[in-house]
Amino acid sequence: MQRIAPYGSWPSPVDAALAASHDGRPEYVGTVGDEVWWTEPRPTEEGRRVLVRRRSDGREESVLPAPWNVRTRVIEYGGGPWDGAVRADGSTLIVFAHLPDQRLYAYEPDGDGPPRPLTPAPAPDGRRTGTLRWADPRLRLDAGHVWCVLEEFTGESPTDVRRVIASVPLDGSAADDRTAVSELSDDRHRFVTGPRVSPDGLHVAWIAWDHPRMPWDGTELLLADTAGTDAFTGVRTVAGGPEEAVVQADWASDGSLLYVSDPGDWWQLNRLRIDPSSPGGVTAPTRLSPAVDEEFGGPLWKIGLQWFRPMADGMIAVVHGKGATALGILDPETGQLADAAGPWTEWAATLAVRGTRVIGVGASPRSAYEIVELDTATGRARVIGSAHDDPVDPVYYPEPQIRTFTGPGDREIHAHIYPPHSPDHSAPAEELPPYVVWAHGGPTSHAPLVLDLEIAYFTSRGIGVAEVNYGGSTGYGRAYRERLREQWGVVDVEDCAAVARALADEGTADPARLAIRGGSAGGWTSAASLTSTDVYACGTVIYPILDLSSWVSDGTHDFESRYLESLVGPFADVPGRYRERSPINHVDRITAPFLLLQGLDDVICPPVQCERFLAQLAGRDVPHAYITFEGEGHGFRRADTMVRALEAELSLYARTFGISRPDVPVLELRK
Repeated sequence: MQRIAPYGSWPSPVDAALAASHDGRPEYVGTVGDEVWWTEPRPTEEGRRVLVRRRSDGREESVLPAPWNVRTRVIEYGGGPWDGAVRADGSTLIVFAHLPDQRLYAYEPDGDGPPRPLTPAPAPDGRRTGTLRWADPRLRLDAGHVWCVLEEFTGESPTDVRRVIASVPLDGSAADDRTAVSELSDDRHRFVTGPRVSPDGLHVAWIAWDHPRMPWDGTELLLADTAGTDAFTGVRTVAGGPEEAVVQADWASDGSLLYVSDPGDWWQLNRLRIDPSSPGGVTAPTRLSPAVDEEFGGPLWKIGLQWFRPMADGMIAVVHGKGATALGILDPETGQLADAAGPWTEWAATLAVRGTRVIGVGASPRSAYEIVELDTATGRARVIGSAHDDPVDPVYYPEPQIRTFTGPGDREIHAHIYPPHSPDHSAPAEELPPYVVWAHGGPTSHAPLVLDLEIAYFTSRGIGVAEVNYGGSTGYGRAYRERLREQWGVVDVEDCAAVARALADEGTADPARLAIRGGSAGGWTSAASLTSTDVYACGTVIYPILDLSSWVSDGTHDFESRYLESLVGPFADVPGRYRERSPINHVDRITAPFLLLQGLDDVICPPVQCERFLAQLAGRDVPHAYITFEGEGHGFRRADTMVRALEAELSLYARTFGISRPDVPVLELRK
């Protein structure tokens, strides 16, 4: 029998510690011989990422003990941090990037020795100049090298940086000698991905782009000749351009070059063939993916993301979909696409293949991300690693609704609605529930429809959540994501408010108990909403951008340093727009209580953004709390951080909405 209690006051077994311990997901899956390897998070081990192997007999084990942390900071968001191969003598060799010093290391997991450095150590005085970072490594055992992306800082500014494709010797000679690293590409392009070598070893392909474009605006697919050596010659552009974004390229077993780009409204899979008699040495592109309104790619936020992998039999494993995604097998000759059966409704941009097997990372509204293997010979899919294990009875999980709302100008707004849900509690019949609107980061990203215990933390207590894929989100075609072009702080704010108002108008949510929360770009949307609308009773703002003018003028890292030119407009042309949209310039409009959460090591949205904002707010009698976390950067990774942040957020809603929550520390709000 259900107990009657006000919304937001329900007890729940989904506590903050449980949600924190299950944060993050497996990434960068690959095969080494007959084994499957990947990285996964360890929130309770200071947020490090470990390398995990699944042996051929099914045993799953972590490879490197603490404090090893397999993660790269190239473009700050990182990318592929490892590669592995089986040598001729049967031994396994792994190369990986270690987060604290960003060096590349070589490791023999079945040997007795520790990892050995392959690249130089950082400057002992902490200077940025000369700092080297590495990403997307590709072992070349026959040549005794590893090819990868090299990011090198040439000055103390975060934008004093160059990136090239480099070759690092495996003998360790570059560990103390930078000159032992060979640069294979020049630095004519600001950004590059790792190289992909053709099956015959004669050609290499990679992706490049330059400021002010972001990699979802326009990139170039470059092709060069290698003649089996470490020298790149005859570099030419074979696809892409200022308004076409190539986001992945790889070689098929027949020597053709496959790539994903969006010359139209959707990212699609295409093929080029090497033909010395054709312009650029390649044939005209052939579209391989079906003529459907679906994405076969996504935004390249990290170096080396993979939405497809060619298979030895000529088939192609693909991640595709509109809004949600599926894992499918594409026949490039017929265009037929067969999706894997199973409960998974969202697939990460990481794939590996081995024979007839495809390995990916899938999740669903009832299960977190897990390693899934599809045997294309039988059509059977099964979980083989990082298996989802219900930490509580699944009856406490939220039951999401996929909704489409109408915004200004009758535009569509996609959202996932998570009503309050508990198996043993319900609210009085006359009461409407509070709702929190979640604005995702990016903003060129999207909120996936997967089990998230942070959402369950609120819904199981009687607080609804509305995840809004506002205009500018990915997964719905280029036209949808370009709604935000020069409209950041307008369209995202309007779309979130439209969803909140619609929920209130239809009687789903209490109009007096609406909140907004978001991190990074979502933190911007949350803060901008509090300064420009009266929809929300309070808000949670997490590692945000609050002052566009200072953020664009040497206030962030290189990768996003000119992102605002597309989101807001060139600063030189529209400086007034930067001032007008920045929440820091409108603190006088804020009346709602808010919680501000910030990592002190954040170089993407630095703490100074929050500090200046609060200085402007001083003396304005607005209830607020500011909590900072040492050792945290952009995106919280440590369990203790996430516990404190979640409990503080719940306390904010309890205080604002008039809910009794004696089970969490009271958030002290100051004015």
